[in-house]
Amino acid sequence: MSQLTSKQLLGNLAERQAERLLLKAGLRLLARNYRCKQGELDLVMRDRDTVVFVEVRYRRKSQWGSAAETVDWRKQKRVQIAAQHYLLTHPHLANHPCRFDVVAADGNPEDPDAYRWIREAFTC
Repeated sequence: MSQLTSKQLLGNLAERQAERLLLKAGLRLLARNYRCKQGELDLVMRDRDTVVFVEVRYRRKSQWGSAAETVDWRKQKRVQIAAQHYLLTHPHLANHPCRFDVVAADGNPEDPDAYRWIREAFTC
């Protein structure tokens, strides 16, 4: 198995764990891995009336920074642009409030306690 495939598997596992965490908290799933030419949204959720764009980050080791720290201004900008595209293609959601959250995990991706949900991690 190649390293890229291993990274993809770990990323998929982290996204599924993050989704479970958010569903358990009462959010509803609208989309998973929404892609457009501007970027990708890991999860699009609904928290009551609010559309929540969720960036999921995983790091096995945090010697060069935590998973949450990898969501820099460049990544935030790509997520914001993809979110705008999502809202343009889903006009029934365009007038709803929006929020950008991050679910970050460091260490064992199978451990639910490794995941930290950061609500309103950044703004547009």
